Amino acid sequence: MTYARTEPTDQEPDIRARPPLVREFLLVAGLFLAYKFGRRAANGHVEEAFRNAGNVWDLERTLHLPGEGAVQGLLLHSQPLIHAANTYYAAVHFPATALFLVWLYWRRPRHYVRSRRVLAALTGAALVLHLLFPLAPPRMLPAAGLVDTGQVYGPTVYGQTPATDTMANQFAAMPSLHVGWAVMVAVGLIVATRSRWRWLWLLHPALTLLVVVGTANHYWLDAIVVGAMLAVALAVFRLPLSARTVPARQPRPDLRGSVEGAPVPAYAGGGAPGAFASAGPSPSFGAVGGSAEPADGADAGSRAPARAGAAR
Repeated sequence: MTYARTEPTDQEPDIRARPPLVREFLLVAGLFLAYKFGRRAANGHVEEAFRNAGNVWDLERTLHLPGEGAVQGLLLHSQPLIHAANTYYAAVHFPATALFLVWLYWRRPRHYVRSRRVLAALTGAALVLHLLFPLAPPRMLPAAGLVDTGQVYGPTVYGQTPATDTMANQFAAMPSLHVGWAVMVAVGLIVATRSRWRWLWLLHPALTLLVVVGTANHYWLDAIVVGAMLAVALAVFRLPLSARTVPARQPRPDLRGSVEGAPVPAYAGGGAPGAFASAGPSPSFGAVGGSAEPADGADAGSRAPARAGAAR
């Protein structure tokens, strides 16, 4: 009987898979700038953005999704809580994703390459959707009856006049990259690490979802759409499963029934009485009265030690 043991793989970073640092810095910075300028290029579609917002709001009610106001109502019970939610929305999104990429680059290079590709594909697809489907967030929609918590309680990353905001496109709610990037950070860290606590990284996207909805910056559908887009990106760019355990090479039994590399019992050696696993020729048996007996006509007294030796 053989046993298989499991061994962790990829305990140390594979520096051969690590791309050049300067090239990666320029690439990531270039992608970020392209996205920022692309979002600003989508500014100005005010009427279309509000028309789409009304359609999204009606669709959510048709689908019986929970109202965004229910989440905001929980936050508005405490001013420190709503202030913390605004701070999380404004200050965690970019730094958390940047630290995620830096850690992967240094500790899990193969995971870094694929995670960067997933994030780039997701961000590029989101930019296309921002251009094709401008959408006013629920904090701007009168029918939603929600509070712009950033403007009222602070802090906020948006200007007071969305149509002329030169720092960001406030009509790019669909999809929510806050949620998409947070989910990717959690998935990437869960796959790349082995700690029993790694599943706690799911708290980051869960908290991000509550924050973006509670601060009225996104609809539920914004998160659902980005989740579907991320699933497609992950299917295209599969992450390496280096944190899994793989079965070790199983030992191969030799011709004598022992395990290769294992100590051989003394009774299995050649010359032991009744040891049928010895290297010598096997004794011949003849059928006498339906039982197996030695063919050389030995008496019953001589057969008893042989059977005892075979039993051992």
